[in-house]
Amino acid sequence: MKYTSFFLLLILFFACESKPTKGPVNWTKDQSIILNTEWSEEEEYFIQQYLKRRPNWDVSETGTGLRYMIYRQGDGDSAVRGWYAKVDYKISLLTDVVLYSSKETGTSSFKIDQSDVESGLQEGIKRMRTGDKAIFIIPSHLAHGLVGDMNKIPPLETIVMDIHFISQSK
Repeated sequence: MKYTSFFLLLILFFACESKPTKGPVNWTKDQSIILNTEWSEEEEYFIQQYLKRRPNWDVSETGTGLRYMIYRQGDGDSAVRGWYAKVDYKISLLTDVVLYSSKETGTSSFKIDQSDVESGLQEGIKRMRTGDKAIFIIPSHLAHGLVGDMNKIPPLETIVMDIHFISQSK
């Protein structure tokens, strides 16, 4: 069910690719809105099912759709825009399949609010203090969107990040 809209989009893409066209493709704004709405509803359903399997989680939601839960409070400073955050992480899908982990790749660092990491991670880290551990459930539009990460994360996929905000520096 989750991939229905994705496959519909692929079929439309390849159908348009196989025919030579003159002028713009006849795709309306209304069709885009309908497709996006259907996909968003399906993604929301799967996020809700994931959360139902974790009834003890006290998850908050932002206006963008990011869900987060700080499950261990640190005693450091709040994240500072423009500073570098050093984090340990585990990235998985809603199916609990782990795709990436700092145990394999090492601790990561990125510039807060000014780098090319997922916008959902940027939004979430700004809600943390150094030492915090948190879970972020990042919908596809805040993660890797229509193309995935071109490696392990599929297109239009919600990701779950378990983050330990180790430290930050200028």
